[in-house]
Amino acid sequence: MAEDGPVTATTLHRLPDLVPPPTELPPRTAALRAEVRAFLAEEQEAGRWTPRADVWLSGWDERFSRELGRRGWLGMTIPEEYGGHGASALDRYVVTEELLAAGAPVAAHWIADRQIGPTLLRFGTEEQRQRFLPGIARGEVYFGIGMSEPDAGSDLAAVRTRAERVDGGWELTGTKVWTSGAHHAHAFFALARSAPRDEQHRHAGLSQFIVLLDSPGVQIRPIPLLTGAHHFNEVVFDRVFVPDDMVLGEIGAGWKQVTSELAFERSGPERFLSTFPLLVSMLGELAGSTGIEREIGGLVARLWTLRRMSLAVAGSLESGQAPELAAAVVKELGTRYENEVIDVARLLVATPPDPGAEGGFPRLLADAVLHAPGFTLRGGTNEVLRGIVARGLGLR
Repeated sequence: MAEDGPVTATTLHRLPDLVPPPTELPPRTAALRAEVRAFLAEEQEAGRWTPRADVWLSGWDERFSRELGRRGWLGMTIPEEYGGHGASALDRYVVTEELLAAGAPVAAHWIADRQIGPTLLRFGTEEQRQRFLPGIARGEVYFGIGMSEPDAGSDLAAVRTRAERVDGGWELTGTKVWTSGAHHAHAFFALARSAPRDEQHRHAGLSQFIVLLDSPGVQIRPIPLLTGAHHFNEVVFDRVFVPDDMVLGEIGAGWKQVTSELAFERSGPERFLSTFPLLVSMLGELAGSTGIEREIGGLVARLWTLRRMSLAVAGSLESGQAPELAAAVVKELGTRYENEVIDVARLLVATPPDPGAEGGFPRLLADAVLHAPGFTLRGGTNEVLRGIVARGLGLR
């Protein structure tokens, strides 16, 4: 129900317009996929890591990230003059799919490769690009994201972190939460209010800053999961100085920049492949079991649909667009899908998942169950995403 009237048939007919036209992977990517798959099989056979669910949050392995960088599978879309490889977004998509499907430990480089690199290319200065992009492509420079706040959550217009002008730069004061990997990362993008809030224009007056996380005045406090694992953090700024050359883009243009950045964060295959290793393991558990084949068939069909939607967004990003609405749709549907994979998997076990399991289906299910509450926190809650889509359709 819209605030000013019911959802009409005309409105519903506009839903397909949210997703760009279908994109096909070019034939050349088949050889790339085979190469990545062979490398991952070699890594697993050597026992260098065990497949896990939700690896882009929990799988921090700097050795693995450096090895990907050495093979040219990080910074793929970064131009060669900045240490990248000048490949297409679709080439990168294939590599990303294989890494996630294998449950490989990708968390260390994930944020830097997924959205920091493209954002620096779009909004960063030449000095910023030269400083950070080569290390990102090598798998040696790690970033976090400083958007959400304790009293703002996914409503970024409610950001309260202040950026005050001082001699030679800005001073940041405030708190960020749910900052994945900040205790390991070298830097992050912080969204802060650089001008007083205007209730008539809530998204105005926001700016982005590149904050080095070893700067004086930065405190990083763990937000442990129920398991005791430490992935999320609270990052507190106490008059942290950020020089002018670490302003990202334009002062006051933070909202426009962030929404562009979120197209990268929300639309990738990680939004529906975090539980893929569990789905594959579930198929192996079906031997001798009956009764849930229909549910699993539905999961596989929906997986294919989500992949087509995500690929379409990747194709738009490849052409220089930033389809924020389509990305929000992929993220919202993907979050729900991943939780439904868990629900079906739980039908196969008579006892609660064992957090102490070493590997296999019990370990994957335990990982997925314990991490599931965080799925909707990353990249915006489902309620916020539905609001974005509703506004895009003219429903609000």
